[in-house]
Amino acid sequence: MFPLHRGRRLRVNESIRSLVRETSLSPSDFMFPMFIAEGENYKTEISSMPGIFRRSIDLTVIEVKELFELGIRAINIYVKVSEDLKDNTGKEAWNDNGLMQESIRAIKKACPEMIIMPDVALDPYSIYGHDGIIANGAIANDETNAALVKMAVSHAQAGADFVAPSDMMDGRVLRLRQGLDEAGFPNVGIMSYSAKYASAFYGPFRDALDSAPVDNQEIPEDKKTYQMDYANRIEAIKEAVWDVEEGADMVMVKPGLAYLDIVREVKNAVNVPVTVFHVSGEYAMVKAAAERGWLDHDKIMMEQLMCIKRAGASLISTYFAKEAAILLNKK
Repeated sequence: MFPLHRGRRLRVNESIRSLVRETSLSPSDFMFPMFIAEGENYKTEISSMPGIFRRSIDLTVIEVKELFELGIRAINIYVKVSEDLKDNTGKEAWNDNGLMQESIRAIKKACPEMIIMPDVALDPYSIYGHDGIIANGAIANDETNAALVKMAVSHAQAGADFVAPSDMMDGRVLRLRQGLDEAGFPNVGIMSYSAKYASAFYGPFRDALDSAPVDNQEIPEDKKTYQMDYANRIEAIKEAVWDVEEGADMVMVKPGLAYLDIVREVKNAVNVPVTVFHVSGEYAMVKAAAERGWLDHDKIMMEQLMCIKRAGASLISTYFAKEAAILLNKK
């Protein structure tokens, strides 16, 4: 029997296609990762991430206002601290007058409605470039958790809306929830990096913060003892479920494009919003290919973001956020 159902009827023109489109994007779907450095009127491009900059606080505030005008409502912030402030304890991470804390206060004062989700991990503050405290040649899980609580509480005191633990220590979400509540911040949320894989896609990010693990035979050579094995799927679901049980308000899958199967699995398994980090290596690949004329930059950018949303993302942390928002606002 000749087909009664013709799928092409719903693809005849853009007006029809837009009527039946299952997934949509808007600037409020994006979170913009930002890198903050010491100084004033300071701005330098990260060579492996064209179009992405380290900025001093004053210039960061200007950028945040522009993002808000574009419809972006969340930022994920990271700081590049001086080498002389790094040690094995990470104590600079909870310095009330530290770069992160000063940044949060300045952004909140200038743009109160922007949602700030500062990174919670020790690698920017560690002389070893690891997300935790080193003891006896290994990452000390529970000692690290105690440090992360101090860090998160200091972020909350400065005005953070959410804290974003990216360290992958066991039990840290529960400890953070307890610590925030005990410190009088029950309404500060937790966006947990629940399924963070030990990925080679993070290279440009580590350039931005100078936070790669150091070459030292007495400590772990990489982050595979705490970040996840990229061969694993069920483990990601388990980690996300555990984090929700411990009090996470949102969970994250990182990286993005190569892990869309994980995004869908996690989305089906939890009842909280799922964030996806479209990471620095994924961004850099598009930029490099587009510079060589191999790909259409804007079309690839929007296709990737749409596919991440389609897979189940409620929020996409992406270095493309500003560029994508500008394009969307033109439509």
